[in-house]
Amino acid sequence: MGPGREERGGLRSTMAEPEESGEARRYRGGFNPDTWEQELEAIPMFMKRCPAEIDAARQPDLACLQSLLFDEEQDPAELAKMYKNEGNEYFREKDYGRAVVSYSEGLKKKCEDAELNAVLHTNRGAAHFYLGNYRSALNDAIQAKKLKPTHLKAIVRGALCHMELKNFTEAIAWCEEGLRIDSKEKKLVEMRAKADKLKRAEERDARKAKVMEKKEQGQKEILLAAIKERNIKLVLEPSNDEEEISDGLAEISLDGFHSDNATGAKVHLDADGNLNWPVLFLYPEHEQTDFIEAFHENSRFIDHLAVMFAELPPWDLERKYFPGNLELYFEDEERAEMYELNPEQTLLQALQHQRYFVKAGTPTVLALVKRSPFSKKYFTGRKVHRL
Repeated sequence: MGPGREERGGLRSTMAEPEESGEARRYRGGFNPDTWEQELEAIPMFMKRCPAEIDAARQPDLACLQSLLFDEEQDPAELAKMYKNEGNEYFREKDYGRAVVSYSEGLKKKCEDAELNAVLHTNRGAAHFYLGNYRSALNDAIQAKKLKPTHLKAIVRGALCHMELKNFTEAIAWCEEGLRIDSKEKKLVEMRAKADKLKRAEERDARKAKVMEKKEQGQKEILLAAIKERNIKLVLEPSNDEEEISDGLAEISLDGFHSDNATGAKVHLDADGNLNWPVLFLYPEHEQTDFIEAFHENSRFIDHLAVMFAELPPWDLERKYFPGNLELYFEDEERAEMYELNPEQTLLQALQHQRYFVKAGTPTVLALVKRSPFSKKYFTGRKVHRL
């Protein structure tokens, strides 16, 4: 029994050797189960998309194929076709930038096939269009139409470009040109109707704008006549780095008369024919301001001060700013002189002062605390005309 067991044991040992040898062998050169798709994609035959840049050292197979495909010794027409096909692939992938490059390369071959060149221009125009380059797209459509006057795709593209550029008259002309070739072309029929509708709306808006402009011009002339009648002097927007002072309507530039205040408020005539001005109050001691959008010309300064300082402003920590404790001034910038205003005066009376010039359509008034240390310092070096 002992020897028999040894033989069986030896047999089992002998039979186990091939199994160990089989486990040790592995298939070499196969794909990794986790990355096989990426590895397959790296083989030129199975590539779904060619890389934008080919490194000859790292991708010799691709570089070789590229040199064979785009051999400059080939017929220019064949090269142009290959670039067209390459551009079409990029276009289908919506990679319009690369499509433009490929179509451009095809056009550079300057082949003698006019129809092929027309297609290259049309396709490049389509790629430009989707990139938002409407003028470049239009130029391509024009070139394609020159090469092939009956090329309907080029005509449709040109009409679309004119629509995007809001050249509705030109869009209609392109549509009509295409409809003479194919009167049932749906895109052109619909675009023609849309362009005509938009053109009519544009013309209507232009007429309305012209009427409104004429009306505003008339109102502005009436306004300036009212200012002149009151002997109010304006400093208009300088046209050549020099301020222009006007005391007559004939000298006033209507285009230069406007307000520079932050709200855009402007002087205007109310229903009773009275002027209402935007007025700026400055408080230089605290670097603060108040702005009145419509100061009636017959209103007094004291009345507005009573409203503005009905409550003490938060910046007046010393509680000095109340109507009876304030002095009002305007500045004559030309002479660097200050003129005190009577708070009981109306705005019109102040504006009619011989040295008051309204700058940029907005009268400005300075308010200072009476006999304050700041006001004494502020007036240092300036001539002050007091009441």
